[in-house]
Amino acid sequence: MRVLRPVALNVAALALGTGLVFAAESNQPTEKPYTITDGKVDRKTFNGWRRYTESCLRCHGPDGAGSSYAPSLVDSTKHLSQDEFNEIVINGRTNVNVASGNVMPPFGEVEDVVSYLDDIWAYLKARADGVLDRGRPPRIGD
Repeated sequence: MRVLRPVALNVAALALGTGLVFAAESNQPTEKPYTITDGKVDRKTFNGWRRYTESCLRCHGPDGAGSSYAPSLVDSTKHLSQDEFNEIVINGRTNVNVASGNVMPPFGEVEDVVSYLDDIWAYLKARADGVLDRGRPPRIGD
């Protein structure tokens, strides 16, 4: 089982952060983590849907739309960076306020989640950007 070490995560976050700064400084649009052609998704985005459905759906609802138990990841993805998303998935989070309390357990040692964070992010980002409808996405080449 692969376990991400804090040092490796910090180096990865620094490297990703540096890339994001260069993208912001150049005023170039950032590259989308997904590819959708004629309403069909690439292999990575499709795999993200599969992994989401296997590991996240039970709490966050079908298609990332949220449930009475956990928030919409489609809405959250609109306001989070991929680094922030990865941090929450890997380490978990506790949100407690006057109206509610919820706990996201850490998935940092769950290989079927951590190994595919980029794929899950691609799927959720496509949903958040409004370019991917609900349900099983058709794949490019099918």
